[in-house]
Amino acid sequence: MKEFARTERIGAELKRVLSTLVRDEVNDPRLANITVHEVRVTRDLAHAKVFFTCFPTDDEAAEQTRLLNGRLAGFLRHGLAQRVRLRTIPQLHFVFDESIGKGERLAALIAQAVGQSDTSTHQDAEQEPQVNGTPS
Repeated sequence: MKEFARTERIGAELKRVLSTLVRDEVNDPRLANITVHEVRVTRDLAHAKVFFTCFPTDDEAAEQTRLLNGRLAGFLRHGLAQRVRLRTIPQLHFVFDESIGKGERLAALIAQAVGQSDTSTHQDAEQEPQVNGTPS
């Protein structure tokens, strides 16, 4: 059995090439900090979902998604056709990946909860032990 499916290998190659294209060929400052995280290709290679994020802030996700799914999708598809040897180049559908932001928020909440439990444990240890309501 194959280790990776063909669609996964094609998705990985498209991700590599798209990352380069977005970094080197796209001159729009609104898309300057885009990072392509994953490309999922349908089995018939007709469509590809491109998951992206933008660092350091994700405030303009809707605008970036609109820009990428507009004329820029055709430009990037043309760039893929020149660099990737496939019979058909899939239609690109860009989706903002919220999982990175959600993961950061969860990590912050966990760190905050651990910090609070450490301080409460530390405060409990500093108090004198009492036996029957009287300090020992």
